[in-house]
Amino acid sequence: MTPQLQMAIKLLQLNRLELADRIQQELSENPALEEVTETDSQEESSENEAASGEAADEQEVYMSEKISDQVEWENYLNDYNAAGGVHFETEPREQPQYESFIAPKRSLNEHLLWQFLMTLPDETEENIASMIIGNVDEDGYLQADIPEIAAAAGVSPEKAETVLEVFKTFDPPGVCARNLSECLLLQLHHLDIKDPIVHQIIEHHLRDLENRNYKAIARALKISMEDTIAAVNVIQNLEPRPGREFKQTETNYIVPDIYVYKFDDDFMITLNDDDLPKLNINPYYKKTVNHNNQMAKKTKEYLQERIRSASWLIKSIQQRRKTIYNVMNSILKFQYDFFEKGVAHLKPMVLRDVAEDIGMHESTISRVTSNKYAHTPQGIFELKFFFNSSINRVEGESMASASVQEAIRQIIKSEDSTKPFSDDKISKMLADSNIDIARRTVTKYREAMGILSSTKRKQY
Repeated sequence: MTPQLQMAIKLLQLNRLELADRIQQELSENPALEEVTETDSQEESSENEAASGEAADEQEVYMSEKISDQVEWENYLNDYNAAGGVHFETEPREQPQYESFIAPKRSLNEHLLWQFLMTLPDETEENIASMIIGNVDEDGYLQADIPEIAAAAGVSPEKAETVLEVFKTFDPPGVCARNLSECLLLQLHHLDIKDPIVHQIIEHHLRDLENRNYKAIARALKISMEDTIAAVNVIQNLEPRPGREFKQTETNYIVPDIYVYKFDDDFMITLNDDDLPKLNINPYYKKTVNHNNQMAKKTKEYLQERIRSASWLIKSIQQRRKTIYNVMNSILKFQYDFFEKGVAHLKPMVLRDVAEDIGMHESTISRVTSNKYAHTPQGIFELKFFFNSSINRVEGESMASASVQEAIRQIIKSEDSTKPFSDDKISKMLADSNIDIARRTVTKYREAMGILSSTKRKQY
């Protein structure tokens, strides 16, 4: 493979943000590569305008007659009759960085340490507290035993247990518990809930509670189903992960690489080139290499190699844009009904279909569709989303697996929560809708969508 082909393949599988980083890296390493700025474009346009006297005169008259939008007329009118001179600031002030006014989110460890220091502990207790806080995970559970904490702090287990009991009274309720049952019981104590049924369910029947086997709980405790449901409703309002609100999570925003717009009765494809610099080969180095015969041989070879590398990068980026556009255009042609009507009309399609349509290899299509997203009238989707296996119909053409998943989702969404449909029932309902699908396939799709089984979806 030639170096140019290797570079083209590498750029092809990068998304827009990764491509921007790669370009910035090349700009910092290659002196022959330069970014075309807006100033350069303005100077170029100014030279073109200067060549035409009429255009320059028209622009000059227009600028002289235009009133500045930066004058604060309201301030001028308010201060017109004020005593003394009126002063207007003509130089823009540096605006404050609003990020500096936003307090950073406190971590769970910091929150626990702050509360413990409010108890005015001595040096030994601070040492024990440090060991406890260091062994609390992000969910708020203590991941070490008392003997381990005591040995690490060099104190007796009784002393370590005393400090731990102090931590169990802290906010958030249930923190520093060693298991789910202890966590929920600490919250009941904090809320002063003394219902014996609630306590017994938490202590002895969490597995049945997880499986929503309320009949087994009622039978074991010899209580009515109404009392069982009432106790379960109390438990459902407790927090199984006390440290959830303190998790330092970052929101990852998806920046589409492609935009597909509905324009009249057709669709228009636009590549997202925002914030991507426009590249050019430095004319000074190009002129020096071509006309300076007195340059040292090694220097000339180095500049030639840098110019060649810059040229390859520019051509590879152009080829990347063209390939992505052709792939998206082919997807639009195959999946036109999806863009027009939605997920239910997605058709089965494989990489080979697009590869044959635009005359490229399947591996190239795979690279193009990896980690790239398209903004469509139906939402933002990864390009891989449009490639689906086929599901047979009872009669007629096959349909895409994603459309079948959407059909399953809609059936479950419309079900009676007190009598949810089993996977076998959903399979029969799909068959009535001309979709031939086995029960185990319904189960696989349901689990892939993160939907619980019928027994766990049932509401009492």
